Amino acid sequence: MKLYSDNFNDGDKMPQSQVFNGMGYQGDNLSPHLAWQEVPAGTKSFVITCFDPDAPTGSGWWHWGVANLPADCRELPQGAGSGTAPLPAGCVQTRTDFGSSGYGGAAPPKGESHRYIFTLYALDVEHIEVNEQSSGALLGFNVHFHTLASASLTVKYN
Repeated sequence: MKLYSDNFNDGDKMPQSQVFNGMGYQGDNLSPHLAWQEVPAGTKSFVITCFDPDAPTGSGWWHWGVANLPADCRELPQGAGSGTAPLPAGCVQTRTDFGSSGYGGAAPPKGESHRYIFTLYALDVEHIEVNEQSSGALLGFNVHFHTLASASLTVKYN
């Protein structure tokens, strides 16, 4: 699979539009545009996550999780995870480490450079059992058992 964005390329610095608005930051907190192609045969749904492995927690930081994207979906507009653009019917955004569901942008401790990994998973099931209170770890656990393929984009912010 191939994952791409109109907002950034792999390895770029995260634009201000995707930075958190809070914790000392004044970003727009908009989820990025994401699109994908070359989907494997047998795909029945997709999951998108955004994870910061560099957060000083011992377990990283979940910034976004969207489950149960339909198999015919190939794109999310900027802001779909932030409530300013629509998500496909039946999707669920899981709880981030900010404590609520929906996209939460970059907000590393001042002076630190962090990576933000956006990953698309093609799954062999139409739905996984998660809800708006499910953690990123629970989402990842369910995805693990049903992944056909994945693709990622990594951006940095400091």
